[in-house]
Amino acid sequence: MSELWRVEFHAHTCYSPDALIQPQDLIRRARQLGLDKVCITDHNTIQGARKAHALAPDLIVIGEEIRTTAGEFIAFYVQEEVPPGLSPEETLERLREQGAVIAISHPFDITRGSAMGPENARQWAPHVDAIEVFNARCPLDRFNEEAEALAQHLHLGRFGGSDAHSGWELGRVVTHLPPFHDADTLRQALHTARVEGQRSPHWVHLISTGSKWLKRLGFRTCTSGG
Repeated sequence: MSELWRVEFHAHTCYSPDALIQPQDLIRRARQLGLDKVCITDHNTIQGARKAHALAPDLIVIGEEIRTTAGEFIAFYVQEEVPPGLSPEETLERLREQGAVIAISHPFDITRGSAMGPENARQWAPHVDAIEVFNARCPLDRFNEEAEALAQHLHLGRFGGSDAHSGWELGRVVTHLPPFHDADTLRQALHTARVEGQRSPHWVHLISTGSKWLKRLGFRTCTSGG
């Protein structure tokens, strides 16, 4: 049996409005941590993921966290960017057309306006490949426990993510699973995944808030080299 990979499934770069880390710095940090793969899932864009993939195609999976009219989906092996603000139906259709792995991120975290919440999550979960069953930024254990229960009930794939908006957060939650090389092999691997990690302290949300304000003031953006 092949050795299991350690994968970070939920990470943001400076191409998200609430993060500052440059793609090249995220890659450097991931190498230091010994991660086998990192899925860059910026909000409503794949620009940063594409730049990172060009720098480290062996490490980076192009993903996107997409806000719909009913909350967020998160997808891996995205080929074409999906814009925000579409209905769940249209978002799912666009992702399926390009063969992406489709999941729901932090579905039960009712403290976030971007999350689907219980009602929407239960409605759309039967139409996805996997559920994020552990998100390091969820403030309460029960939000992750409810996501785990939903994935098990529907026999969906499962994974955890740090939801990293900084280099310090990267790798706080890793998913151990068999090696994969495309969307189809990832779908299969997610059914045998084991999640390991810990919740981040509440103050990490200040990183996101501070990043937004710095960008609004024009002090920090993605560099041309990133």
